[in-house]
Amino acid sequence: MRLSFFGAAREVTGSCVRVEVADAEGKARQMLIDCGLFQGEQAAAGKNGEPFGFDPKALNAVFVTHAHADHTGRLPKLIKEGYAGAFYMTEPTLALTRLVLEDAFQIMQQEAEESGAPLLYSKEDLESALANMRPVNYHQAIEFAQGISVMFHDAGHILGSAYISVEAEGKRVIFSGDIGNNDVPILPETEPISRADAVVCESTYGDRLHESAEERSTKLRAAIEQTVKNRGVLLIPAFSIERTQELLYEIHLLLERFKTNVPIYLDSPMAIRATQAYRHFKQFLQFDAPIFGEQGHDFFSFPNLRETLTIDESKVINDAKRPKIIIAGSGMMTGGRILHHLSRYVNQKFAMILIIGFQAAGTLGRRIFNKEPQVTIFGQRFDLRATVKAIGAFSAHGDQAKLARWLHPDEGPVPKKVLLVHGDWGVQEAFAEHLRTALAGSEITIPEAGKMYEI
Repeated sequence: MRLSFFGAAREVTGSCVRVEVADAEGKARQMLIDCGLFQGEQAAAGKNGEPFGFDPKALNAVFVTHAHADHTGRLPKLIKEGYAGAFYMTEPTLALTRLVLEDAFQIMQQEAEESGAPLLYSKEDLESALANMRPVNYHQAIEFAQGISVMFHDAGHILGSAYISVEAEGKRVIFSGDIGNNDVPILPETEPISRADAVVCESTYGDRLHESAEERSTKLRAAIEQTVKNRGVLLIPAFSIERTQELLYEIHLLLERFKTNVPIYLDSPMAIRATQAYRHFKQFLQFDAPIFGEQGHDFFSFPNLRETLTIDESKVINDAKRPKIIIAGSGMMTGGRILHHLSRYVNQKFAMILIIGFQAAGTLGRRIFNKEPQVTIFGQRFDLRATVKAIGAFSAHGDQAKLARWLHPDEGPVPKKVLLVHGDWGVQEAFAEHLRTALAGSEITIPEAGKMYEI
């Protein structure tokens, strides 16, 4: 079995791994695990616009771990460049991927109109990709060729997320996708590994430990109380899928427990639509309490919450009295309605920006996270006067301890090889050093982009 990495290699985004393997008759087969956007730049610019580095027409199958754009965003480009096969993913991932790709295409069209940049793919390519998506169940063996078996396992990262095991040539190789955090309040825990010869493992937070769930709630409550006390504005840039739903759940619990009265605006059409998908696939969720029992009421809709789907509804937020909480995308502050709110409040001392997700290098979110004294929004320079705080435990990614524990199978030996992807270089080096002790006997590798590795 041979693995080649065409994204998320010594960087965080653009996940894309090609697997070359022989079937039972010795015939060469190729599959792809994920095909995501490189984030932190325009959709059709830079690496996203470059050739894949492999021939999409030679692929026999594509398997998708979850719906986030850095794992799905270039799927239609595969169609554009000749791939004609199926995209396999869980049923919730299929529903969410449709939302993600349709939203990404709208953004790409807007960028093209503003800058004259070419489209990464056409509307027809997008529609073909959606038509070729096939839903699969967790633990359903998929044999797209004799002697090659692929299976999805719950990763606990977002609704429908999976890590994928491939069995062929007498070996079992696991591809993590993204592994979920500890104590996620609305999802089941990540399934443990049973055995593996090799694991391709994400390493986004491989050099740090998140706060506990209790500390997460304490910090969120403190941010809300400070906003109410100062009659301020709390801006929360949130990823539309998972982070927003988890945040709504936590905020509702806090408001009920501490009787805090402050209006909350969910100003993200994609997050609003994604939340409907969470309701539809509620059998995949796991809550601390039975929240869907009361007619017309759940933890994603409560009296203080206003959902602003249209642009006109969004504009009303500007005139709403303080204090107020605004949750809007995009999570890395690279686009979306959060930019309009930042342009109004980033230079106001009464405002607070609460960061609850990973901020990739080169993004506005990373610059604000680093508390740079000035930032550029819509081409205009602003002094950063708002308070900036972060809560790592809201991350949908597992931390160093979670990843190391997941990599250690419940039964049998540790994997012979662990290949680290989906992380900044310095983070990966620190995580690799940690794993050489935690997984004594495993060969720890940080793959290079475009290079082939034999399993």
